[in-house]
Amino acid sequence: MSLVRAGLWLIATVLAARQLVAVLSTPRGERLTDLETWIGPNGVLHVKGSLYDGTDPFTGTPFSGLVLKPLSRAAEQALGWGWTFGSLALVVALGLVAARALPQPVSRRTSLFAAPVAISLLMLSLPVRNAFTLGQTSILPVLLVLLGCFAVRGERASGVLIGVAAALQPTVLLFAPLLWFTGRRRAAVTSGLTFVGATALAWAALPHDSWTYWVHHLAGTGLSTEPAAGANQSLHGMLLRLGLEGPLEIGLFAALGVTVAVLGLRRAVTYARDGQLLLAVAVTGCVAVAVSPTTWQHQLLWVLLAVVGSVGKRVSDRYMWPVLVILALTLPSKMLLPNMPVVEPIRDNVVLLAALAAACVVPFLSRTSPLYRTPIPTDYAAPVPARWTWVPLLPLWRRVLSRPNLILEFLLIRVGYSAYQQVRLAATGGTISGGRVTAESHGHQVHSIEKFLHIDIEHWVNHGVVDHAPWLKDFFNFYYTSFHFVVPLSLLALLYVRRPAEYRWARSALGFATLLALIGFWAYPLAPPRLMPDLGFIDTVHGAQDFSKPNYGTLTELTNQYAAMPSLHFGWSLWCGIVIVVLARRRWVKALGLVHPLCTVSAIVATGNHWVLDAVGGATVVGLGFFLTYALQGPRVKTVTAAASEIGGVPARRRGSSRPGAGPPSPREA
Repeated sequence: MSLVRAGLWLIATVLAARQLVAVLSTPRGERLTDLETWIGPNGVLHVKGSLYDGTDPFTGTPFSGLVLKPLSRAAEQALGWGWTFGSLALVVALGLVAARALPQPVSRRTSLFAAPVAISLLMLSLPVRNAFTLGQTSILPVLLVLLGCFAVRGERASGVLIGVAAALQPTVLLFAPLLWFTGRRRAAVTSGLTFVGATALAWAALPHDSWTYWVHHLAGTGLSTEPAAGANQSLHGMLLRLGLEGPLEIGLFAALGVTVAVLGLRRAVTYARDGQLLLAVAVTGCVAVAVSPTTWQHQLLWVLLAVVGSVGKRVSDRYMWPVLVILALTLPSKMLLPNMPVVEPIRDNVVLLAALAAACVVPFLSRTSPLYRTPIPTDYAAPVPARWTWVPLLPLWRRVLSRPNLILEFLLIRVGYSAYQQVRLAATGGTISGGRVTAESHGHQVHSIEKFLHIDIEHWVNHGVVDHAPWLKDFFNFYYTSFHFVVPLSLLALLYVRRPAEYRWARSALGFATLLALIGFWAYPLAPPRLMPDLGFIDTVHGAQDFSKPNYGTLTELTNQYAAMPSLHFGWSLWCGIVIVVLARRRWVKALGLVHPLCTVSAIVATGNHWVLDAVGGATVVGLGFFLTYALQGPRVKTVTAAASEIGGVPARRRGSSRPGAGPPSPREA
């Protein structure tokens, strides 16, 4: 356990170091840009007039400007280093306080692992990354609230910290009702008085700016130049993005804001009285995210804190909510959802929707629920010896027999494919110049090897189809562009519905094969036959290419044209064939499963998109994918359940579980 804990702290340290290096190695004009806009040589805090005039006005409270003004006298280099390391210290402190604030009783293992995990998640989150890179103060209000609720002694000190946080970010005042209705009335009153005092101090020092912020712009509403931008994850921003404007939008925003505030604060008070104060703080923060006129991406840390809430009756469902929140707070929304008009309202507001769900919808369990500590356990297959004794099995994943969560599977497929696209695009490190030369050189290498092996049939097949069988050319073009995704996704869907345990086995093998293929794309950029200008191949799918233009038109903007080795077109089709042959019961279905890889390999060669050896590479990564699945998870479910039955085991019982009624799996699960 100590070794695992040391590993988690090492991960947190590496992430922190990477964040520091990424910020400090960025050119001065590109790092801490928001801070530079405020306190730089030409920043708004140096302007003698109002903070809120000009093309790029200050958007914080007058008290924020008053706090930041002394920093404008610091040397630029020293300020950059101090701000960066100071932000790191705030993140570490935030993670430590959040870990200690987990609702009791907390197991010893959880308490030991919570701090490094919390710090790592914070480092990976988009709000912290933006705060580091752009130079923003949004971490400070969150930390002040957590310190006020969990670290300091005495209600007055707590109220002072929360009041200062509200002076920096006014929607933090929503924590005053939480304090009041949970019995900490002195802290609630103190927070309000501190907020009023800090605001009055700023009003005395900056009367014109205070009038502009609090009266003319109604607590900062409208100061932003682009309130409808996707970065504004508030109800106001969402309504503007939906096309609503004017009095209708203002009235609807006010009504929705009041509704969310009432529902969210009632839930927060309930969780606080239940002993889940950290969850109550997170829910209140999510309410503040929604009802604020502008909530920029760097102000969304409250949503990440909502992962502490327990949701779901089963262990297998317990991870759904944390995974959804972590993905929403760490990945760009375009990686979570495709760029399609039908999902734009969700994609553009994904973090806001997570905040609204935490504030008003998600059924977090109370500590009095019997499922809070002991959810319904997951059913596992009993372990059995491997058929291949020479394979050193590593049972890191126990064989689960139940159907996985569909939402998480969709997210897994979408995020995996987005990562595949990004890596595939970046694999050559520059396809325009050196990448093209390297890829064409590798193309000549592969062509020479094929000629030596007498398997260089690509040119003959390509011209034979084009010159003598136009109908076959059209068929292969259609097959190449259409069946690459349709068949694997359809097969996965069928397995998910009819054979869930086998679905896990097949999905893992496909994932390993794709990961290995990405390594191949990165290590060996290869020009396909159609992009070898001196070999005379015909690109039947995209038409003739102008090789004098190094970007090949718009093709390279969509995908890396030199990700040919191994061929995932053939690899994925071979995976489909293997899965069908292994799982199908009828011989004609098995035979039909072999038709798909046969048609695919013919299509990739006839259209000039791959070499024969690319197909060999695709077959290799698929074979390794199935091998890694076997090595990590052991034999397939059918083999496991049959062997367990022979030795008198119970195939669908959780290892070490004495739960009554855990019988064998249903036919649909096994």
